[in-house]
Amino acid sequence: MNSLLQISDLEVCYGDAQALFGAAVSVAEGEFVTLLGRNGMGKTTTVRAATGIMGSRKGRVEFAGQDVSRWPSYKIARLGIGLVPEQRQVFPNLTVYENLVATAHNRLNRKDPWTLARVYKLFPRLQERAGNLGANLSGGEQQMLAIGRALMTNPRLLILDEATEGLAPLVRGEIWDCLQSLKNTGLAVLVIDKNIGPLLRIADSHFILEKGRTVWSGSSASLLAAKDVMKETLGV
Repeated sequence: MNSLLQISDLEVCYGDAQALFGAAVSVAEGEFVTLLGRNGMGKTTTVRAATGIMGSRKGRVEFAGQDVSRWPSYKIARLGIGLVPEQRQVFPNLTVYENLVATAHNRLNRKDPWTLARVYKLFPRLQERAGNLGANLSGGEQQMLAIGRALMTNPRLLILDEATEGLAPLVRGEIWDCLQSLKNTGLAVLVIDKNIGPLLRIADSHFILEKGRTVWSGSSASLLAAKDVMKETLGV
C-alpha cells in the first residue's frame, strides 16, 4: 500500500518542556491505524503537530507525498485530512445541519462524495436532531456530529482523537460500528482511544508511544501476542 501519512523523528516542545522525542507513525492508503499509549505520552501532541495545529522543533511530516512539516493547519487540511478533535469541539451555537455544512467541501472531486444524505444515513440520529443546537446534544450525538462534520470535508485520512472517551457503552458500540463501516469504504483512519479490544478487531496496525517516543509498532496479531508490551506500555 502507498504511504499516505508519514511522521518521522518528530520532536515537539511546549515552551521549555519537550513532549515528543522522535515520534514516528505511518498510515497507508485505506489503512486503519491506532496511536496508543497511557495518558500524557504524546498522542494528542503528535496529531496536533502532524496537522499543523502546533509546530515541531525537529522531524518530518509527509502527507500525500508532500513535506507539510512547516505548513499551516488550513493548508494541510485542504490536502485531505479530516480531524475529529479531542472533546469534539462542535460549534455550540450552530444547529446540527449548520455544523455539517459549515466546512463541507469536495475539494478532491471525489466521485462518491460525503453529502448530508450520506452522513444522515450513517448517523440517523443526526437527521432527527438536524435543527438542534450543537450545545444541546448529548456527548454521543456530539461525537457523531464531529465525525460527520469531518467526513463532509471529504478527507483522504480521518483522524479521531479519543474516539469514544466518556461515552456510554452502547454509544461506543455505535461509534465502533461506524468506524468499521468507514474502513470498509477504503478510507484511511488514524484513531487514538483507550478501548483496546475493539481496536484490535478493526485496526490493521498499531503504534505505541511512551514518554514521547514510538516504542512499538505492529499488527493486531503481533500486539495480542506481545503481552509484556501491552502490560508495560498500556497497562492491559
